[in-house]
Amino acid sequence: MLAERTIALLGGGQLGRMFMENALRYPVRVSSLDPDREAPCANIVDHFQHGDLNDTAAVVSYAADADVVGIEIEHVSVDALRRLKADGKRVIPDPEVLATIQDKGLQKAFYLKHDIPTAPFALIARAEEIREHQELLPAFLKARTGGYDGKGVMPIYGENDISSAFSGPCVLEERADIALELAVLVVRDDHGHQVVYDPVEMVFDPRFNLVDHLRAPARVPDRISNQAQQLAGRVAEAFNAAGLYAVELFWTKGGELLVNETAPRAHNSGHHTIEACASSQFDQLLRLYMGWPLGDPALRGHAAMINLVGEGGQGAPEMSGLNEILSLPGTFVHLYGKKETRTGRKMGHVTVIAADDRALDKAIAVVKEHCAITPARKGNTINT
Repeated sequence: MLAERTIALLGGGQLGRMFMENALRYPVRVSSLDPDREAPCANIVDHFQHGDLNDTAAVVSYAADADVVGIEIEHVSVDALRRLKADGKRVIPDPEVLATIQDKGLQKAFYLKHDIPTAPFALIARAEEIREHQELLPAFLKARTGGYDGKGVMPIYGENDISSAFSGPCVLEERADIALELAVLVVRDDHGHQVVYDPVEMVFDPRFNLVDHLRAPARVPDRISNQAQQLAGRVAEAFNAAGLYAVELFWTKGGELLVNETAPRAHNSGHHTIEACASSQFDQLLRLYMGWPLGDPALRGHAAMINLVGEGGQGAPEMSGLNEILSLPGTFVHLYGKKETRTGRKMGHVTVIAADDRALDKAIAVVKEHCAITPARKGNTINT
């Protein structure tokens, strides 16, 4: 029998919930810390604690008895992770990796230092400095810290947009002429061994600047797929620390591959791996935490993941279209256990496994036509 170990997660959202669903198969104990008392993890982890993820003392105290410390969101106290690592805990991602990724300016500078292609950019301290970088326009302005799920990003087309631009330290990034947005998951262990997933193609919802749905494998030439995997692998090698790296890429109309950003954790672009791959991103995380061999990232077929996003305002959630979705072969529904829906909030996702792209197209169309999560009418709530 394997010795039971304790994993302390910082964050209690849907990523932690899906991690826990996988971890239940093994002799591990999982705890979760989250500022929301009704977080999706609250009722399924071995121990749930309410608290501030950026309170260094609170985080250190919470994880004091754990063997392993992980994250499901980047916005946590790096100082706490440094102290926990110094105390002998296994911390993934490494605190210094997280410190770089938390700051989009440091992240972009990291890519330049390691000759990793990325869109041209400038670091600015205040909005007025945009005038000094006309050569980058049109561009995207990105807050260096705090952005998440499309927040903290705005387009800048010309000088007329400067008056409404973010204040404070930002990255001004030249707008790439994008053919497709791709993502590649890379898993790296303590010995520098890496496994790389097939690239996925991401389609965004312009209303919320969120992923609407993704497809795996991405519909790109084999040479681009191989280059994307190699480039994502280089990113993980440059960070040179054990972890799960979700590398988001632009494939431009000129044929370039550019790294947009990296997340050092489980990621929306990897949810399809639960059903579509031999080893899911959550299984890989557990293997990393425990020091076990890395899993097989191979795809089992064509797959799509469709995000279920709240519509129609705020309230207890009600889901429509479940019968239509579950009537489709190879369809899997994941609801995140969130007690309240609101417009633009991720409430779940649907994964579809199909024999080919044509079957995938039909399934995506059915999900998008019939499925919605809206504020419930009285008595019609669901436990999403």
